[in-house]
This record gives sequence, structure tokens and C-alpha cells, in this order.
Amino acid sequence: MDLVPKPDQVIAAAGNVAHMLLYGGLADLRPMPRTLIDEGTLREVYHYRPDPVVEAQGDPVLLVTPLAAPATCFDLRRGCSVVEHLVTGGRPTYLVEYGAVSFRDRDLGLEHWAEEVVPTAIREVSRHAGGRPVHVVGWSLGGIFAMLSAADFPDLPIASLSVLGSPVDTTLVPMVAPLRPLLSATDWPGPITRTYRALGGVPTPLVRWAFQLTSFQKLVTKPIAVAVHLDDADWLAQVEAVDRFIGAMTAYPGRSFGQLYHRFAKGNALASGTVELGDHPVSLSAITAPTLVFAGAGDGIAPVAAVRAVLPLLTGAPDVRFEIVPGGHLGMLAGRGARESTWQVLDEWFDQHDGRALPKNRAARKKSAAKKAPAKKAVAEKPAASPEVLGANPQRRHTSAGSRALAP
Repeated sequence: MDLVPKPDQVIAAAGNVAHMLLYGGLADLRPMPRTLIDEGTLREVYHYRPDPVVEAQGDPVLLVTPLAAPATCFDLRRGCSVVEHLVTGGRPTYLVEYGAVSFRDRDLGLEHWAEEVVPTAIREVSRHAGGRPVHVVGWSLGGIFAMLSAADFPDLPIASLSVLGSPVDTTLVPMVAPLRPLLSATDWPGPITRTYRALGGVPTPLVRWAFQLTSFQKLVTKPIAVAVHLDDADWLAQVEAVDRFIGAMTAYPGRSFGQLYHRFAKGNALASGTVELGDHPVSLSAITAPTLVFAGAGDGIAPVAAVRAVLPLLTGAPDVRFEIVPGGHLGMLAGRGARESTWQVLDEWFDQHDGRALPKNRAARKKSAAKKAPAKKAVAEKPAASPEVLGANPQRRHTSAGSRALAP
């Protein structure tokens, strides 16, 4: 609204306030209809009901959620839902989520998700879709799960990988970098380790607080921002949907958090390209699927540099693409600006890699990757040499000004 509101702005603002008071909100929070097709320990795989008026086309997409975050990250609200966008476009769409984490799950490590949950979900989606290869899309830690699974199981029926907001080099994450001297001190890890072990993980309230802390300035100025945008129903609906998303966050299992703390935050192991998973090392160079990497221009949890660090590690992928898109950590995926940036890039990527012929065994995959590795390397190194360029595609330029999403 203008500093001196126009009559139409006053009328719109009054209507929005009345609607929020009478109906409890402006956002259409109805979830997209879905059916459970597989389940296991902290694993639920869903198939979203196809749009009856749209012909199904293309290989299926599997959306991989991160730990602690609800699946609404992919289905935030009607009109701003990745799931809705894919389904109405005719793309067979699936999702794997983990349900509520409790104290009894405290002994589950990251290998449970990277070795069991995600690989099983990929196989089940391929089976359900008639044996077709799967486009795997992971956001935040879900992207890291997807990469580790693809690296550890090169025979998985993966058409492509898309990784959004997944930090690989934690020394470049502003929230972690100032704490590294403390994490390295011999007298600090002990109390931290004993605390999360005693609690069985990181409790839900602390997870919510940590997520909100990444956008502290927006949190403080939120009342002012809401007042300024009282005449904008779509903006207010987005705020409402993001608040619901944050309110539905869950806990981290104790052992998984311990691995994230010791190996990723403190040890920065993933930046080397190889991480210990269970009883063996897993190297990102073993990924042989085409890989699309997204970074959010305003992401405080996974800054551009921390995400871009994965590019030189993907030496086995036949095709690597890097894009910087508008928005923060959630905004790049489900912000209002994502509709014209992230989602469009994903559509192009899926179309490009639909019908990919998958090698039938590990040796064939490695041979195929070795033949194509030089072309991939040139793509991966281009953004590092020109950090001012937004995106690896010279025909596309996304700036942070293109997104009005409040989402952090």
C-alpha cells in the first residue's frame, strides 16, 4: 500500500482483513490429493492423483523432503505449489516423506535415509510408473540425501537429479562459519554431544527457532511488512502458508543430528567429495545421472558459494547445470517468484532428460560417465570462474529482485 493509501487499496485491505477474521485466512491450504503406495520405517511414498483433464506425459518425478521439514515445502498452497504445477502439467508426481520423528528413532543415522529410504522410494516410484526412470528432486538436506543415494547406488533407475539449496561447503555458510573455532575447541563438542544424546535429538521447538533465526530481520519487521501489504491478498496468503510450514516442523533424530554436527558442520566432510556413510565411504564423483543444481540468490542457510562448491565434485555426471534463482531457502522452491524461475527451469530439465536410456549395470554406467566427463567438467567450472554470472545458462538471468516472496 502507498504511504497515503488510495481508495481502492483501502477497500482491498478492508476486504482482506475481514476475510482473515471471518474465515481464518486467505491462503488455500488444501493439499493436493495423493495415495500412499509404499511405507516403511520413517518412509511414506505417495503418488499424487493425476489431473483428469490433462494427459500424463514424461518420466515420473520424485520429490525428496529434508529431515525436520514438512512435505508442505513442495505443496505450500494452491497457486504456489510445486506439486500442483507438476500435476497440472501432466507430469507423474510422487513424494517421499518421513512422518513424525520421536525419541524411539534416536539411533537412526543419515545412512537410514541415504541407503534405505530414498533408494527404496526411487525403486518403488519406477515400479509404480511402469519401470520408467525417475527424475529425483531434493530440497535442502533432501538434496544431499538424493546425491548420496545416487552415488552409493549407481544402478538406481534415475533419469536425472535436481538439487535445490543443498550446502556442500559449510565453511561458506554464515550461520556456521563464526562458530567453527568453537566447534574445533576440544572442550566444546563434549557438552553439545551429551545434550543432543540426552534429548534423543534436536526437539521440534529448537528446529523451528533455528529456521526462523536465518531470517531474523524479516521476522522482526514482519508486522510492518504485513501492514504495508494489507491490500495484497496473494502476499498475505504466502505469509500464512509459510507460517503453517514453520509450525509443522519436526525433530531431528539424535544420531542423525550428531552426524550432521560432527561430519558436516564441524568436519566439513562433504566439501571433500567423500563422506563416511554407515560402514563405507561414499563419493559424489560416483554420481552418473545428469545433475541440476540450484542456489537461491537470497538464501541464508545455503548461500550460493556453499551450494556451488558441489560442481567440481560431480566428475562422473554426464551433464551438470547450475542455476541461481530468486528467493531465500524456502522461497527459491515455493516463493511466488519460483513460479517464473525455478519451476520453469525444472520443466526444461525434465523435458531434456525424459526417456534417458539407463545403463543396465555399474560397469556400463562408469564407462558412459567416463566418455562424457570432459564435457561436464567445462560446464561445472564456468560459474566458479565468473562468480558474477547468475546461472550457467547464458540465455537465462534471474536476479533476486524478481522475487517478492517473504519466505526465508
